[in-house]
Amino acid sequence: MPSPSPTPFGNYGQTLTDVTYCTMDGQPQKMDIYFPQSGGPWPAVVYVHGGSWMKGDKSEAKDLGAALSAQGYLVASLNYRLYPFAKFPAMIEDVKCAVRSLRAHAVEYNLNPDLMAAWGASAGGHLVALLGTSDKSAGWEIVEYLDQSSRVQAVVDLSGPADLTQPFHNGDIQTQMIVNFGLDQLVADSPVTYVTPEDPPFLIFHGDQDTVIPVEQSHILYDKLVAAGVPAQLVIVENGDHQLVAPDGSATPNPDERWQMMLDFLQSNLKGTAKTRNNGPNQWI
Repeated sequence: MPSPSPTPFGNYGQTLTDVTYCTMDGQPQKMDIYFPQSGGPWPAVVYVHGGSWMKGDKSEAKDLGAALSAQGYLVASLNYRLYPFAKFPAMIEDVKCAVRSLRAHAVEYNLNPDLMAAWGASAGGHLVALLGTSDKSAGWEIVEYLDQSSRVQAVVDLSGPADLTQPFHNGDIQTQMIVNFGLDQLVADSPVTYVTPEDPPFLIFHGDQDTVIPVEQSHILYDKLVAAGVPAQLVIVENGDHQLVAPDGSATPNPDERWQMMLDFLQSNLKGTAKTRNNGPNQWI
């Protein structure tokens, strides 16, 4: 007698909100999951929001989740512990636990655990860069799903800080880093500290008019990655501010061009070399 066929996947085209991925300090940490309309197991993109490590919410990825899921990616947008209720390394501990949780539930979510990318902006860029560079030796693998890996296969970093020891001309950001990280931990909490040849490919975007995170931060990260032999691409957005936009619309490359670069990067590293053409959610790129 033939064995029964597997139960059909029940979440095609749906969004699951407030899914607990890990519980830290007694607090359930939540994510929203955006599922493609068909197929699977899908490559996954983990989105980490910005907000100076003290604000922001997973719901900001609503448009991005819809756009990427339409391209055949499962998207998981994370909340994580924020300052002042928690201090670093709580934030990266949560992000790493989320990746491990996704892998542990790969069959349930119909995702491919071997094909995962991380995407983050500003403080989220810092966290995904740390996710891409640091390993277990950093000491940030705690609590749950420790039999799973938190490593990812590709990183998209938008306007993220990379070397916290360097001067930041924005006083609010400089102060926030000192109180959240501590002066004695700036080296240990910088993505550039952990770069090795084993790191995944990076796609980095930064505006040359960014007054929040100096564009030099992305140059430093890019140079460190290339020196280690890590595939990396740095795109400097001319006239782009911290959100990679210009008030007069003159930011170059423009949002559609940047979106295509990101799609091509994900295609190359998670799906092979096939390319698709589609306009994306401009506010995210």
